[in-house]
Amino acid sequence: MTTAEIRTAYLDFFVKNGHKVIPRARIVPDNDPTTLFTGSGMQPLMPYLLGEKHPAGTRVTDTQTVFRADDIDEIGDNRHTTFFEMLGNWSFGDYFKKEQIPWFWEFLTEIVKLDPKKLYVTCYSGDEKLEIPKDTESAEIWKKLFEAKGIEVQEADMKTEVEGYKIGMKDGQRIFYYRDKNWWSRVGEPDNMPAGEPGGPDTEVFFDTGAEHNKNYGEHCHPNCDCGRWIEVGNSVFMQYIKNDKGGFDELPNKNVDFGGGLERIASASIGGHDMFKIDLLWPIIEKLQEMSGKKYEDHVEAKRIIADHLRAAVFMAGDGVTPSNKTQGYILRRLLRRAIRQGHELGIEDGLFRVVAPMVMDMYREPFPEVAKDEKIVISVLEKEEKLFRQTLRKGLREFEKIIKKGLDGKTIFTLFDTYGFPPELSVEEAKKRSIGVPENWQKDYEAELEKQRERSRTAAAGMFKGGLAEHSKQTIKYHTATHLMYKALRLVLGDHVEQRGSNITSERLRFDFNHPQKMTDEEIKKVENIVNEQIDKDLTVTWKEMPTKEGLATGARGHFGEKYGDTVKVYIMGPEDNPYTMELCGGPHVEHTGILGEDGKHFKIIKEESSAAGIRRIKAVLG
Repeated sequence: MTTAEIRTAYLDFFVKNGHKVIPRARIVPDNDPTTLFTGSGMQPLMPYLLGEKHPAGTRVTDTQTVFRADDIDEIGDNRHTTFFEMLGNWSFGDYFKKEQIPWFWEFLTEIVKLDPKKLYVTCYSGDEKLEIPKDTESAEIWKKLFEAKGIEVQEADMKTEVEGYKIGMKDGQRIFYYRDKNWWSRVGEPDNMPAGEPGGPDTEVFFDTGAEHNKNYGEHCHPNCDCGRWIEVGNSVFMQYIKNDKGGFDELPNKNVDFGGGLERIASASIGGHDMFKIDLLWPIIEKLQEMSGKKYEDHVEAKRIIADHLRAAVFMAGDGVTPSNKTQGYILRRLLRRAIRQGHELGIEDGLFRVVAPMVMDMYREPFPEVAKDEKIVISVLEKEEKLFRQTLRKGLREFEKIIKKGLDGKTIFTLFDTYGFPPELSVEEAKKRSIGVPENWQKDYEAELEKQRERSRTAAAGMFKGGLAEHSKQTIKYHTATHLMYKALRLVLGDHVEQRGSNITSERLRFDFNHPQKMTDEEIKKVENIVNEQIDKDLTVTWKEMPTKEGLATGARGHFGEKYGDTVKVYIMGPEDNPYTMELCGGPHVEHTGILGEDGKHFKIIKEESSAAGIRRIKAVLG
């Protein structure tokens, strides 16, 4: 099956089993300062897992594009990517283990037709101290499914990865119990959970590629080994418990299911699982890189994998309104692009990397996610501009190298050449040796120390304070969210109806808003926008919302957000009288109840900066002060 066929089959399968398909959330969450990127399929749905009613009902399914910056430095192996699609299905207080586990088994073995003999599962081993039982319920369901296929089933209680590496696997073992690896909550392990926090066991499915175990990862192999033999293809989380104020756990009256399965990994397993980059969402990019460089994949595996992964992620980020910068999402995008350019440089690709590959990525996703290619020319322009700038930096790096190398090299200097000018460390050392210039034996130790500092900056930037996808809903942030809507309408009134939102980032200190406009705003235009917003604050407009069918909502004239797809039902927020509103927008909320709240304590809306964000894109920062 192609990835497109697997994607469609998955959604069709769960629709057949009573689910409603919901659209993907943007890879850059709107109005959520707690996280930079959508990092899981669960993240946009967390409010509903915690009890809020979903407009689509109690059973939903989707395919969600996600990005995980923590994996940047792992790219290059056979199974990791920073960007991927997460197939998901959820039960909000509806079905539970006895439905979920057989459904996923049926999808894998009957529809995708994976060999069940190559599938292994893990379950939660329990916690005696906290009186959380071992998840034998899930294990019993799995046991019956395996036995129905004529497969012998034995269990192994490993509890930790360390134990797994010590004792290894024995013939016939299919179900493996782990403790920390098979528990889910927003804050990690049960001991870390505060009172009132929900969580529960999960059960994961692994595909055995049959690759030889690498003992660098441990003496013996087991399903949670990182040696490359195993591919995790799906994880069913059973939100079953809530922590009580005595430190123990009670059963939740309404239990939820949160399933996530990597589309790319399932597709990879369907062709043997030895190299995920051979699937049809990645291999065409690899082939194009071979053509552009004249170098075979087998001779430059890591470089080509990095480029293919990073450019997919970059296209989706830019399509969702991110532009390269030195802060927040822009910092991560810039890092991805520069890593791709560096690898391209090593392959001998000196120009046109993004111009050639970016349209290929858009074409691959044009059918399932048409919004990504909506502004194709703008996206390519953003990427090409960064490529041009960084290639100039690389050339400058070569000149700087000639200056610096005369003074000798150490690990810190080698990192500076790499981080600032894109000069690969191996090349620095190689060039130094050619010139008979000494390099300290421990240069790698100092280099790694500097690299770790940079990784920590990336982790901090990417992770933010995210512990499960809930936006930071402080009163001040809600005020800025409401002010953003007021300003958006004001911009259209002052600059014209061509203005479309291209992204936003809202914190408790300020709002940031990106929009398309061909030139810098004049001082007069900025003042007009400020005046209009402050007029609406002074009018103390009521803020109300309605839930209605999407077509009906759009027919009212309510505006949607750039890059957003909507399900069958939406929330429409109305500011002002319903028969003559100031603005109507499709939005999930939250907002203040009336606009006068924004002017409390004599506060006024003020634009503090208006600047270019990318070609044809302007950025406003504003405060209530």
